[in-house]
Amino acid sequence: MQTADLTHEDIHAYLARHQRKELLRLLTCGSVDDGKSTLIGRLLHDTKMIYEDQLAAVKRDSEKVGTTGAGEIDLALLTDGLKAEREQGITIDVAYRYFSTDRRKFIIADTPGHEQYTRNMATGASTCQLAVILIDARHGVQTQTRRHSYIVSLLGIRHVVVAINKMDLVGYSREVFERIKDDYTGFVAKLGLPDITFIPMSALKGDNVASKSDTMPWYHGPALLDHLETVHIASDRNLTDLRFPVQYVIRPNLDFRGFAGTVASGILRVGDEVTALPSGKRSRVKSIVTYDGELQEAFAPQAVTVTLTDEVDVSRGDMLVHPDNPPHVSSQVEAMVVWMAEQPLVPGRTYLLKHTTRQVTAEVSAFRHGVDVNTLEHRAVSRLGLNEVGQVQLSLTRPLACDPYRTNAATGAFILIDRVANTTVGAGMILEAGAVRHAEPVATAKGRESLIAPAEREARFGQKPVTVLLVGLTGSGKSRIAYALERRLWDEGRAVTVLYGQNMRQGLNRDLGFTADDRSENLRRSAEVAKLMNDAGVITVAAFVAPHEAVREKAKELIGRDRVLEVYCTAPMDVLRARDASGAYRLADEGKIAQMPGVTAAFEEPAAPDLVLATDQIGVEDSVGRIVALLKERGYLGEQPA
Repeated sequence: MQTADLTHEDIHAYLARHQRKELLRLLTCGSVDDGKSTLIGRLLHDTKMIYEDQLAAVKRDSEKVGTTGAGEIDLALLTDGLKAEREQGITIDVAYRYFSTDRRKFIIADTPGHEQYTRNMATGASTCQLAVILIDARHGVQTQTRRHSYIVSLLGIRHVVVAINKMDLVGYSREVFERIKDDYTGFVAKLGLPDITFIPMSALKGDNVASKSDTMPWYHGPALLDHLETVHIASDRNLTDLRFPVQYVIRPNLDFRGFAGTVASGILRVGDEVTALPSGKRSRVKSIVTYDGELQEAFAPQAVTVTLTDEVDVSRGDMLVHPDNPPHVSSQVEAMVVWMAEQPLVPGRTYLLKHTTRQVTAEVSAFRHGVDVNTLEHRAVSRLGLNEVGQVQLSLTRPLACDPYRTNAATGAFILIDRVANTTVGAGMILEAGAVRHAEPVATAKGRESLIAPAEREARFGQKPVTVLLVGLTGSGKSRIAYALERRLWDEGRAVTVLYGQNMRQGLNRDLGFTADDRSENLRRSAEVAKLMNDAGVITVAAFVAPHEAVREKAKELIGRDRVLEVYCTAPMDVLRARDASGAYRLADEGKIAQMPGVTAAFEEPAAPDLVLATDQIGVEDSVGRIVALLKERGYLGEQPA
C-alpha cells in the first residue's frame, strides 16, 4: 500500500509504522561555501519534505538574497534562517531539520564552516552517528575540512561520507574526484575513522543526491540518500557494558521505590545482579517499569524505572552496572577537551563537570598538550583558548564512574560549566580514568653497559649487526623473503632472527589496532626490540607494512641509521590481490576492514630505499641473493664463521 493510500485509509497504522522506523542523526560540515545548506535543502526538496508555503517563501527570498543567480531557487535558504546568515550567505548557528523516507527517519544538523564557529560544529556533532563532510571540487581539501574531520574523529562518529560537491563546475571530472579522494585519504589515515564513503555530487543540480546521476557514469557507488538509508548503524550501540545512570528516585508511597533513568548502554534484565556505584552495594533487579507496563528487559536508549529486591541507598547521579563488568571509578581523569568560551581554560580555576546525571566540581591539574587540528601535531600549552583542543588531566571533588569515550560514548563524555555564568564552556571526551603514569627520570633507573665490546661480538659472529627493514603492502612477499633470508644466513653460520609484524601483534603489541597511530606504535616498539638485538650482535630481519615514511624514518633514528638497510618489496596491485590468501583486500573493498593501506588508507612509498625488489618479476631466492649481496657490499658480512 502506498503512503498516500495508507494515510487516507488508516492513519493510525501509518503513524505506528512511522514510529518504528530507525532514526539516523547526521550532520553536514566542511569549509565555508562548500554547499552544506544547499545539500540539505536539496534533500528536503527531493524527498518532498517542504510545505508549499515554505517553498514559496524561499522563492521570494531567493530573489532578494539568493546566491544562485536570477531565476534560480536558493535551497540553502531553507536552513540559513538567521538574518546575518542570509545577508552574508554563510551558516553561523547549527540548524536542525527533520525528514523521512520509507526506510528511515533523519535528523540532520547543518553546522557552520567558519573557524570561529568550530564550537558550534562540535555541539552539532556531539549526538550524530554519521557525518557528511563536503569538499568543493574546485578547491579540494581545505584547512577547515581537516579541522572538522579531526573533530568528527574526536567525537567518535563512526560513519563518514565525503561529499565532493560542485562537480558541475569542474565538468564532472573523474580525475578531479580521484585527486581529492587521494588527498583526503592521506590526511585521514591518521585519524582512525572506520567507515568512509566518497560520493561525487552537485547539490545545486541534484546529481547523486537523492538519485544516481547520468552525468557521472564512471561513478558506480550509491547516491547520498541511498547510502543514508542503508548505512548500518545498529551495531554502533554498546550492548555489552550495562550503564544505567540514575536520574530520579521515585517514591510515590511506602510500597514503591524506583530508580528512573535512561539506559546509557548495555542490556538490563529482571533478575540481573547489579552494583550501585560509587557505593559498591549489590542487589538484583526486581522489575523494570514503564508507562506502558512492565518489561522483562531494557536496552539503550530506553527510559525506564528500575526497582531492586533490597533496600539499597541509591540517589541521583549514581550508576547501576553489572558486578563483573564495572566502569572505572576515579576522581582523576585524562580527557580531550574542546574549549568553547572566550575566557581560556586555565589550571586552578574550578568548573562544574556534568557527566551523565552526575555533577561534580573539577579543575585542571595538568595540561598534557594542545593539538594543532590542521596538522595533528602536539604542542606544549599552558591554557586552551576559544575553539582550541587539548589533552588535560582533571581533578574532581567526587569520583566518577566512567569509561573511555572510544569504548562507551555515553559514559565517556562530559561538559564543563562556568560556575558563575552557568554556561557551557567546554566539551570533553574521557581517555582514561585515574592518574596516568608518565615516564620520569629516576635516580635508581640507570643504564648499564655490557662487559662485551661490540668488536668482540663482531669477531665471534663474523658479522656487523644490522636491521634489514623489509616494507611493502600486503601480498608483496616481504614475510616470505624475510624467513628465507633468515634460513640462508643461518645456514651460513650467522646469528640472525626475524621480527614479523603479525607475530609482534601476538605478544608485545597485542594491545594495538590498525589505525595510523597504532601502526606507528607497532613499528616503534619493534624497532626498540631490533635495537636490542643489534646491540647483542644479531642481524635482525624486520618485515612490516610500515605505510608512513615519517614513521619509518623515526624507526631508523631509533635503531641507528648506520645499522638499517631499507628494502622495498613491491608489485602491481592486481598481483598483490591475487596473492592475498587471507582475503584482506576483498574485506577492505567490502568495508569490513578499515584503514587498509593501499585500499582505504595511504601507503607512502620509501623515498630512498637501499634496495627495491619487484617481487612480480623476481622470485624469493633471487630476492634473498640480492639482499645478501647488499649486506656483503656494505660490509655487514665478514668471513663465514668456522
